[in-house]
Amino acid sequence: MKPNEIRNLTLDEIRDEVDKRREELLDLRFQTKVGQASNPRRIRTAKREIARLLTVAREMAGVSR
Repeated sequence: MKPNEIRNLTLDEIRDEVDKRREELLDLRFQTKVGQASNPRRIRTAKREIARLLTVAREMAGVSR
């Protein structure tokens, strides 16, 4: 998800996306440990997406204060 797409979401929608990505990251880590990960590089992508979402959320929260 690109930053421009994230900025079009509300804070609640961003939080929902963060929760989804964190669940996905947990599943990916578990799959990697068990040895069933089809794409272990997806962990890096998931982490970056979470960081991107949180960064935009903080920007939006700072603007609304």
